[in-house]
Amino acid sequence: MSPKVLVSKHVWPAAIDLLRAHAEVDYRDESESMPTSELCERLAGARALVCQLTDPITPEVMDAEPELAVIANVAVGYDNIDVAAASERGILVTNTPGVLTDTTADFAWALLMATARRVAEADRFLRAGRWGQWEIDLLCGQDVHHQTLGILGMGRIGQAFAARARGFSMRILYNDAVRADEALEAELGLEFAPLETVLEQADFLSLHVPYLPETHHLIGAAELDRMKPTAMLVNTARGSVVDEAALAAALASGSIAGAGLDVFEEEPQVDPGLLELERVVLAPHIASASVATRTRMCTMAAENVIAALASDPPPNLVNPEALERRASGL
Repeated sequence: MSPKVLVSKHVWPAAIDLLRAHAEVDYRDESESMPTSELCERLAGARALVCQLTDPITPEVMDAEPELAVIANVAVGYDNIDVAAASERGILVTNTPGVLTDTTADFAWALLMATARRVAEADRFLRAGRWGQWEIDLLCGQDVHHQTLGILGMGRIGQAFAARARGFSMRILYNDAVRADEALEAELGLEFAPLETVLEQADFLSLHVPYLPETHHLIGAAELDRMKPTAMLVNTARGSVVDEAALAAALASGSIAGAGLDVFEEEPQVDPGLLELERVVLAPHIASASVATRTRMCTMAAENVIAALASDPPPNLVNPEALERRASGL
């Protein structure tokens, strides 16, 4: 009998085709997340769960099916999953890294450019019929070329973002918990600096850190106060890396000049203060949303499940300690 796989939400069809060649698939082809109670019910008999970042995978969910072997998240981040609890139960957790690096970096760059050059504001201005004639100071923004870019987080996406900045002849300051090696710094023209220095000198600050307890509200009122009044913030990481209320207040008071945001603390809710501001570009968590990338994310999750069901280490395992626990029979 084929093992059962629960796919909690709508995914690109190629992933379902892959899974159906190896398993019985319970596919819930809906965009809204299931309530926890329904998710627990549908997990009955499942060996694998394909979920998304809007699905909270708690110990309660894991305990709903004792034979659950793998949780495949269709995302790079996996803060929606209690990984420690999964490891204790010998449940493998996987993600989909790498494939969305360039797509996300492209979009982060689009947010930076749109914020700097007031693209969204200009679009609203024109559509509202407010454009009467060319004017010398109409919707003037800020140059990006030859400015100082601050990057927090120099992982895959941070590096890809820095590579794009080289084409604009930017000075690149960065901070990370682990400093990059000298060869990478030389290749990308990176200058490692303390967080305070990055905040104080950056004309544009882009966030590429994972969401962890130590990065919760990494950017709050104190950090925003250190930034230049002409500086702009871009966030394509996780919403809770930024204190959203503090950001809205800083923008309203002119402490910083603008922001481009793809992620929010309480998605899909957005702080009302941000919605009222013209110099803010807002997007509904779509940084990785190209057809090719989102399709590949889904098929990678399917491949992770297929490997785990075949008792092979999944290619994108985030908790190898779970393998050890399973091997020991605990």
